[in-house]
Amino acid sequence: MPELPEVEVVRAGLEPAVSHATVVAVTVHDERALTRHDGGGADFETALTGRVVEGAARRGKFLWLPLAPRDGAAPDEAVVGHLGMSGQLLLRAPGAPAERHERVRLDIQHPSHGELAVVFADQRTFGSLAVDRLIPTEDAAPGGRGTHAASVPSQVAHIARDPLDPAFSERGFRAALARKDSAIKRVLLDQTVASGIGNIYADEALWASRIHPQTTARMLSARAAGRLLAEIRAVLEKALAEGGTSFDAQYVNVNGQAGYFAHSLNAYGRTGAPCPRCGRPIVRVSFMNRSSHFCPHCQKAPRGA
Repeated sequence: MPELPEVEVVRAGLEPAVSHATVVAVTVHDERALTRHDGGGADFETALTGRVVEGAARRGKFLWLPLAPRDGAAPDEAVVGHLGMSGQLLLRAPGAPAERHERVRLDIQHPSHGELAVVFADQRTFGSLAVDRLIPTEDAAPGGRGTHAASVPSQVAHIARDPLDPAFSERGFRAALARKDSAIKRVLLDQTVASGIGNIYADEALWASRIHPQTTARMLSARAAGRLLAEIRAVLEKALAEGGTSFDAQYVNVNGQAGYFAHSLNAYGRTGAPCPRCGRPIVRVSFMNRSSHFCPHCQKAPRGA
């Protein structure tokens, strides 16, 4: 599943193309892509056609495109999207042939770039688009990356801020860890604690901070929690700089290009390979219907694990 770096790469690619563009036509090929939308395909098309997109914003793994209201007031709705396991948002020339697994197409007119098409393609159909209302943020800070408005789609309001968000609370993160009796890996995947971190970057951050994934979160010292947060931010920033992680054709940027952070991974997906730090083999264990990858020498197991 795309995580924060991959979704941010998509957001940054969309932003210059969609900001201040008018949606001139909407084509819904498959209503399974609208599972989060309150109405069906016809309602989605009606709600979007003729609307002006204000920009492109993101919190964690969610994207949204704020929509200028028809009466000229402040934006109160947005197109909110989640890529799921295999969703892609692609920029294409007007009239371009349908993409494989294309579900929804928005034809837009940009004041500088002219006509473009925004295509939502999704092989496994776990992703979604919806028109959703914007609500005020609880802390009165901007809703996420790419927006100055203190608002967020209602479907995203329960998602915590991500570690790269200027409004992310380090004190709140440490306090949340101190309350959790769960394994730290499980806590890092909890999007209500810190958003945008998935399996890949949790494994990478835990490896970098020398913390075993089964360590109970509340047992981490303040120093260890601070080190972990610093490593989370470092790995997310590095992955973002390298265009995200692509293991197959399912994650690509808006131009269909893959990221190359997979070449920089230290633990995730490297079962049996030597640990870059100590040379012992990286191991893989089952965890929450997925896998954890770590170095049992560098990341000492907690007592009783």
